[in-house]
Amino acid sequence: MPAQDTTTTQAAENAAGTPDASADGRPAPPARSRGAAIGGWFLTIGLNVAAPIFTYNALHDHGWSEFSALLVSSAWPVLDSAVHLVWRRRLDEFAIVTLVFLVITAAVSLFGAHSARALLIKDSGVTGLFGLLCLVTLAAPRPLMFYFGRKFATDGTPQSTAWWNGLWQFEGFRTTMRTMTAVWGIAYCLEAVVRIALSYLLSTGTMVALSPVLIYGVLGALALWTALYGKRARRRGEERAAMAAAAS
Repeated sequence: MPAQDTTTTQAAENAAGTPDASADGRPAPPARSRGAAIGGWFLTIGLNVAAPIFTYNALHDHGWSEFSALLVSSAWPVLDSAVHLVWRRRLDEFAIVTLVFLVITAAVSLFGAHSARALLIKDSGVTGLFGLLCLVTLAAPRPLMFYFGRKFATDGTPQSTAWWNGLWQFEGFRTTMRTMTAVWGIAYCLEAVVRIALSYLLSTGTMVALSPVLIYGVLGALALWTALYGKRARRRGEERAAMAAAAS
């Protein structure tokens, strides 16, 4: 799971429609540290992309099997999740979802088929499961992207958390969160299908390098779409508020 960065943070704030005090009465978000956000982003890139590729290539070059090298290199994302859990010093909904996926990943790695291809398919299955989880939570009181948005748009303090929770009372915000959850769910289900197919078509070494690119490529595309959609949702909200004010 990626740490918060300035792009994702701006997307979440645009989705909320509240980077400043808005025309429809929504409160402005409290101040937060951009330095911490940027540091978290670089930490995540290092532990989730650079370190796994370097570890796999180094171990494989020293005679390790593809399965063993891939299993060891997958420990870096686990470390990333642990670092951020210690950093936040609390177990929120985002952390719970992360831990659940880590348990599933560990179980499949230890008790599933011991082959490099099986591990690559496992990674694709985990992202596909995330997509399905997004779609399932559309029937819940609050969809999954509400909790992910709260992690990226706040700094974890009680003030910023209360600000985000309070936005749920606005219909436009609720619609935005549900739409984002649906789009992210469908996108990750499709991404999982593509990566599973490529795992059978390409070599293990190629997939080790390509898999993080696909993961973060899809993430980047979704973040860009989220930013654009959030800005449009904000404009529509302001237009509705202006029309209501004019009518009254």
